[in-house]
Amino acid sequence: MPEKKTREAAARDKREGKSASTQAGEYVKEEIEHVREGKHGAKSTKQAIAIGLSKARRAGVKAKPSKTASKATKKKAAQDTKASKSTKKTSATRSAGAKKALKTASRGTTAKKVAGKKALSSQAKKAASKRTASSRSAAAKKAARTKGPAVRKAAAKKAARTRKRSA
Repeated sequence: MPEKKTREAAARDKREGKSASTQAGEYVKEEIEHVREGKHGAKSTKQAIAIGLSKARRAGVKAKPSKTASKATKKKAAQDTKASKSTKKTSATRSAGAKKALKTASRGTTAKKVAGKKALSSQAKKAASKRTASSRSAAAKKAARTKGPAVRKAAAKKAARTRKRSA
């Protein structure tokens, strides 16, 4: 079950007209935190992100799988979306089994390897490299549009600082 602050943050993003992926990002962030805190483990950064996306879809975020996603991923996304519409209670046995599987996954991997800054950075770079330049550019333009003046100003200041440092 997602935490209250995560649901509220996602709802705020939706009100502000941000994309479904931004709304889902709140759930992914929560999942990364869980791995860092040792609440449970994950075999990889990709798995932690997948769990977060699944939670988001089950909470009603309309995050579609990518066009290039595997058949299994698309099936899971459809399952999650369907689950968001039903009020059927999850089996306690199944829930306990899933939790146990995640707990044991934490023994094989360290939180740093899965949810550390380096791990997240390399995952993001890998994901971005699979996208076309025009797709990345369009996403950046949309982000700039939905940021709002205060956040845009802060981003411009940060960019200026970064340029100053690297010069």
